[in-house]
Amino acid sequence: MSRDSIGPGTLMLAFVVGAATGAVAALLLAPASGEETRDYLGQKAREGRDRTRDAVDHGREVYQRQRDTLATAIERGREAFQQAREREDQA
Repeated sequence: MSRDSIGPGTLMLAFVVGAATGAVAALLLAPASGEETRDYLGQKAREGRDRTRDAVDHGREVYQRQRDTLATAIERGREAFQQAREREDQA
């Protein structure tokens, strides 16, 4: 298989699978007890959930700001068009 036929999606998938495999191997071979490992995983899952929630909230804020900016720009464009049309009608 030539190097040119590997797409970015395939490369990213290989990276994610490799990282997940490494994480599982590290957990299985770690010197921590099962209870400590479960506590650790639970803590990391909660942290990941909180980060995801924060990212979603931030994304919503950015989306709302962009939507408001676009709506304002459209309204200003309509007003400018209407004013130009009125000036043309008066001439």
